[in-house]
Amino acid sequence: MSAPATDARTAHAHGVERLVESYRAVPAASAVRLAKPTSNLFRSRSATDAPGLDTSGLTHVIAVDPEARTADVAGMCTYEDLVAATLPHGLAPLVVPQLKTITLGGAVTGLGIESTSFRNGLPHESVLEMDILTGTGEVVTASPDEHADLFRAFPNSYGTLGYAVRLRIELEPVLPFVALTHVRFHDLDALVAAIDGIVATGQHDGTRVDFLDGVVFSANEAYLCLGTKTAASGPVSDYTGQRIYYRSIRHDEGVTHDRLTTHDYLWRWDTDWFWCSAAFGAQHPLVRRLWPRRYRRSRSYARLMRLERRFDVGDRLERLKGRPPRERVIQDVEIPIERTAEFLDWFLANVPIEPIWLCPLRLRDDAAWPVYPIEPGRTWVNVGFWSTVPVGATEGETNRRIEAEVSELGGHKSLYSDAFYSRDDFDARYGGDDYRAAKARYDPDSRLLDLYAKAVQRR
Repeated sequence: MSAPATDARTAHAHGVERLVESYRAVPAASAVRLAKPTSNLFRSRSATDAPGLDTSGLTHVIAVDPEARTADVAGMCTYEDLVAATLPHGLAPLVVPQLKTITLGGAVTGLGIESTSFRNGLPHESVLEMDILTGTGEVVTASPDEHADLFRAFPNSYGTLGYAVRLRIELEPVLPFVALTHVRFHDLDALVAAIDGIVATGQHDGTRVDFLDGVVFSANEAYLCLGTKTAASGPVSDYTGQRIYYRSIRHDEGVTHDRLTTHDYLWRWDTDWFWCSAAFGAQHPLVRRLWPRRYRRSRSYARLMRLERRFDVGDRLERLKGRPPRERVIQDVEIPIERTAEFLDWFLANVPIEPIWLCPLRLRDDAAWPVYPIEPGRTWVNVGFWSTVPVGATEGETNRRIEAEVSELGGHKSLYSDAFYSRDDFDARYGGDDYRAAKARYDPDSRLLDLYAKAVQRR
């Protein structure tokens, strides 16, 4: 451990004390929530006056152990800060979600995914142990051997079983650069077959693949983006300025090559929030030249989106144009690989949103994670789509159709955005019995919201 670790651990301990004190200051009959300045949740929520708990001391990396390849990290630490602490040691988290403001605790109690997930699974699979503030006001250490029921039920519980205040995670070696190959496909079945082969072998055309994701622009234009760690020096691209990463992927035929520093590769999607910055004009050449570089990041766009929602700007503009209001369709779903092309065909024919992000996923081992029961030993493809469509005849009409199609194909849906399941359907899909057992043990007085109430009833 580095020398400052003791001071960092002391500061963290004081932060935990303040968190617990703020919890105990809330009347016993009152619900509680975290007081945090940012959120990567995209659900509509009803107003609440629940007291906010003090998380001010829980935002930092506590220590990095380069020899053990582990890090102790406060729950509210962002991946931006976590990566900044590990890269100087030639290490990175096993999975680094796409956006800088996602917190480690948020990715574990929710879900995170990225281009290493085809070999490293999901962020919670690299957690060795966690200190969790439960609904009883106690901080317990959960691991595969201690409070194992909480350790297993915590992923996808979205803070309804407790809040992670410290996590010890595995790290893996990285090299200074990532060499990229962008492969074009004119057929979705061929693209899915290529994903299947890469996941099975870890290679493509004899070259090792360390990172794998893809983008679908239409039924006959899709790409896989293959990344390989490398130490070889050479020129690198910069997509934090005028150039836009997702546009660089596109080409007419065959393959193209690119190269990024590992830091810039990990944050390649953050500068333009994948492609969603276009909604704010940030991809227009003139606007982009005037838009300060420090504000070209997901945090800025998320703030603008919250303002848009608060003042109903988008729907007001639609009404002025004589058009109906818009429904948000901001979702990530996991589809079995053998049904992925079928889902993409259905989506492209029924939902007017593109591009679409693809990220293969395979759990690391056979461990059970009951609240998000992705079947181990099987390849899944995360399909991400983030935009709006004209409203239908019923609330959430397009989202409901997508939920039904995902269910029909044996898939799962992340809960960071709007959901419309019935209670029974929700319990069947998100570990109802296991979740309730953990809830009864670690939050017997329901100081924290119930998962269904939070994810579907949007409280």
